[in-house]
Amino acid sequence: MSILDLFRIDDRVAVVTGSGRGIGRGIALALAEAGADVVITSRRSEDVAAVADEVRARGRRALEVPGDLKVSGMSERLAEAAIAEFGRLDIWVNNAGGTDDAHVQPLTVTTDDQMRDMLELNVIAAAAGAREAALRMTRGGSIVNVSSGAGMRAAPNTGAYAASKAALLNLTQTMAAELASQGIRVNAISPGMVPTESFYRVLQFTEADIEKLAGTVPLGRMGTPEDMAAAVLYFASPASDWVTGQNILIGGGRDGGKSVEHR
Repeated sequence: MSILDLFRIDDRVAVVTGSGRGIGRGIALALAEAGADVVITSRRSEDVAAVADEVRARGRRALEVPGDLKVSGMSERLAEAAIAEFGRLDIWVNNAGGTDDAHVQPLTVTTDDQMRDMLELNVIAAAAGAREAALRMTRGGSIVNVSSGAGMRAAPNTGAYAASKAALLNLTQTMAAELASQGIRVNAISPGMVPTESFYRVLQFTEADIEKLAGTVPLGRMGTPEDMAAAVLYFASPASDWVTGQNILIGGGRDGGKSVEHR
């Protein structure tokens, strides 16, 4: 067997939440190119349909399930849809998350409702997805959580977001320990600065700002969805069969970074 064969996931079934745009879209397409059939889900049905078509263009099957993961029961619906359509569930990527609040502000003026919203979006929805996936991964499997570099350090003015992403990292470690005996691996990636639609909207950055930020990255550029997708593929594939409870910071050499996308 070639070492490259360890990165193949032929005929496995993956659910990628928040896969209508940005990082989630990049992950879904990478998994399809590596051989997986993919359940596409996001709040905007037109985005879901477009990415599903891209998956099919790569020769893999796609299932479209639009919806909001903050709605109770949505994760169960996704997992059941994967089983009903494809007969199995092997990979679950908790990519949906970020923030709906187009403001940056210190914690001293962050309201309880804003904090609850961050926890609901970035922790509770991810925990529900991981739970529903694990209950159906009868052959073992891989769960990948998309956290953030902001969850690994102090994050002035995005504290609620960062705290929720830090909680997601602990959830990753705990679930990895709990599920290892079932052959289910749980890992995380922490993106650094990836200029997506929400990155511009929430932080109100311009192209000139992006150029300046790129100059602060040791590797000299901002991140891309494909950078994140490559790491997810590693965790989803047999290449990482002896890896669980780990987190990879993907930030071009920075020790963290702003990443606020609602995927």
